[in-house]
Amino acid sequence: MTGLPPKIVREIEEYAERKKLSEQKRQKIMETARELYSKSLYDAEEPVGVVAAQSLSEPATQMTMRTYHFAGTAGIQVTLGLPRLLEIFDARKEPKTPTMTIRLEKDYQDIEKVRKIAEQIREVKAKDAILSTVVDLTDLFIRCRLNFEKLEELGIPREKAHKIIKLRNVETSLEGDELVVKPKNADLKTIHKFKYSVLESHIKGIKGISQVVVTKEGDEWIITTLGSNLAKVFAIEGVDYTRTVSNNIFEIYDVLGVEAARNAIMNQSKYTIEEQGLGIDIRYIMLLADLMTVDGEIKAIGRYGISGQKASVLVRASFEETKKHLVGASVRGEKDELRGTIENIMMNQVAPIGTGAFELVGRIPELAGQKASGEKKTKKKAGTASAAKKGKTKTKSESGKKAGENKK
Repeated sequence: MTGLPPKIVREIEEYAERKKLSEQKRQKIMETARELYSKSLYDAEEPVGVVAAQSLSEPATQMTMRTYHFAGTAGIQVTLGLPRLLEIFDARKEPKTPTMTIRLEKDYQDIEKVRKIAEQIREVKAKDAILSTVVDLTDLFIRCRLNFEKLEELGIPREKAHKIIKLRNVETSLEGDELVVKPKNADLKTIHKFKYSVLESHIKGIKGISQVVVTKEGDEWIITTLGSNLAKVFAIEGVDYTRTVSNNIFEIYDVLGVEAARNAIMNQSKYTIEEQGLGIDIRYIMLLADLMTVDGEIKAIGRYGISGQKASVLVRASFEETKKHLVGASVRGEKDELRGTIENIMMNQVAPIGTGAFELVGRIPELAGQKASGEKKTKKKAGTASAAKKGKTKTKSESGKKAGENKK
């Protein structure tokens, strides 16, 4: 019977202590766990990588190419389906629609407090406080009519309204209800681009978070955002950083480390697949996530990641950029040990996986019996022949003696 890992044994013991179970029940649970664990083990030399690849790829062919709304948050669209799965496995630096699900501490579950935190998070740009703009092409400046009510809501007094534009090499001044913005180095070609920069200038909140939606999930208020910045959100008072998540895996890697990134790859992949009504065993996803993060950084499944960095020259050449890999391996004098599946298939050999990984030597009882009797017969014949040979030698020696006596 297979022994259980120490962690599982410890968890069962903790559960039994918590529930105050008898020794008999404890042993029964342990036996059931041992049986389930032994069934979940894979056979020796089973090609788990090939099985995992097939198990992930086959359901992916049935996934749709659609982007649609989050459930319950009518203002935020997120990428789901096959495009999202490709984003995860290609290890894209920036997802197409970065989002965060922000959960709050128990003391901040009041709706007013939740709204205040949401206001702190949402980015406010200059265009939100500007009613209209006029570009003066003669003197090359921009005149903006301000919404002072909006600025007061943001906590910006009238006398400091000209400081909302935080761009380099720019002079700003307030003339009545209008803000005059004059760039130091501008011409007719760049003045319209500069106008766009003025309108997009950051005033308040966290950069990149354009939408914030407050919803209730059970008894708890949560904040869903379009845009992501974990480090700055964690710094806001009232945010529960232990349960706040982002769909930007590289951001999680930078803020929380590679283990958190591995969990994010698993959770995001599982959610994307299950949302499409498909089911994949979590162990296949775990294997892929481990492979992507085993070196301490996030690697893509592709020519510049895992597939392009394999030890076997033939495997690298069979994937992409064949000429490059073969020439590079020739220059470096690389040697292929032919230990994998693909390279042995290319060489028309039995791959060292499954039954092909072993050299079996067997003895069949019937043949073994026949062989033994055959060996006895051979020995008997050999014995008779040697006895006859001895007899002949003796006869010769005796006849020699008799001939000597006659001569005498």
